[in-house]
Amino acid sequence: MKPQEFTQSKYNFEECMKCTVCTAYCPVLQVNPLFPGPKQCGPDEERLRLKDPYFFNTALKYCLNCKRCEVACPSGVNVADLIQAARIKYDHTPPKLRDRILASTDTMGSLSRPVAPLANAVTRLGVTKTLLDATLQIDHRRTFPKYSGRSFESWLRRRSKEQSAFKEQVAYYHGCYVNYNYPQLGKDLVKVLNALGVGVQLLEKEKCCGIAFITNGMSGRATKNARHNVGVLAKAVEKGQKVVTTSSTCTLTIREEYPNLLGVDNSAVRDAFLMATRFIYEKLEQGATLKFRADFHKKIAYHAPCHLEKLGWGIFSERLLQMIPGVELTQLDSSCCGIAGTYGFKKEYYEASQLIGAPLFEQIRDVDPEVVACDCETCKWQIEMSTGYPVMNPISLLADALE
Repeated sequence: MKPQEFTQSKYNFEECMKCTVCTAYCPVLQVNPLFPGPKQCGPDEERLRLKDPYFFNTALKYCLNCKRCEVACPSGVNVADLIQAARIKYDHTPPKLRDRILASTDTMGSLSRPVAPLANAVTRLGVTKTLLDATLQIDHRRTFPKYSGRSFESWLRRRSKEQSAFKEQVAYYHGCYVNYNYPQLGKDLVKVLNALGVGVQLLEKEKCCGIAFITNGMSGRATKNARHNVGVLAKAVEKGQKVVTTSSTCTLTIREEYPNLLGVDNSAVRDAFLMATRFIYEKLEQGATLKFRADFHKKIAYHAPCHLEKLGWGIFSERLLQMIPGVELTQLDSSCCGIAGTYGFKKEYYEASQLIGAPLFEQIRDVDPEVVACDCETCKWQIEMSTGYPVMNPISLLADALE
């Protein structure tokens, strides 16, 4: 199936009973009057689009693809998929240079890593932010994530023999963030899995999951990455390995968006591709144990990312954090942080992004934790920039708490 092709049965829009629950739960509609809402942009307009492409609504670009409409829908309609599929099929506006840069995470990471200290210093200069705002419309108030001078892949590759000594093996889809920005998260995962008697191996040559290409109008490039990644994952699965990841968005994209939006068959690998938190929780349920420090004490607020809520897997992170003695855990109310990957970097969406996240930021300030736990790297960037509170992946908190 080509990415441009989608059918009525695939997106089940006729099952919409017009209850408007998705509208009530849409974070964009609450702050942006230009967005008609998920019901109108999804099921309602799909009936018109199938009759005549003339009815394509350019306001679909305001959708965050947060999936909260799909979580809320009592009829199980793929509302967000309807919106994104319509953009893929009908919106032929060429992506801007800014969008190409923001979406090309592998390319930008590879270019920035060798000169990481310089790149980090330059992107934080006021004059650089002003220039990017004026020329590329990347909002000057946005803080860029830092790049690491060494990649996670090079770190783990040097430890391949050590990891191979473990009887049980998993492959790790680390994603762009761990490889180029924050290798420590990958190191923390290795520490936790090794404590469970599990070795960690790199995939043969993974590529970006492609979500930024999808949302920035480059579905063709996303499809190429998807086909490549499915082939790479299949090689690990053929060895009898599970594939784990630490990114909620990468997980949702590879499991759900590949077949639903890009027409890439992932059935051979889908069930073996898991969030690391789910894999670890299931190992503990089967009798494995982790030894925690007696002196570990931390006040933590847990934010479940929207894409993890769509998967229904936030419970695994929450339960793992509750297992750590000395943790005072607060589960934050379900709320979108507003950044939605590259969305919140764009000048035209920055204000809406911050307004969407405001209720979450207020919750965090009210709880006043030592650290916010979250499974999504872009949520981390948004929360840290907007509240000043540090954000850590649950995996890193587990690693810190181990003896």
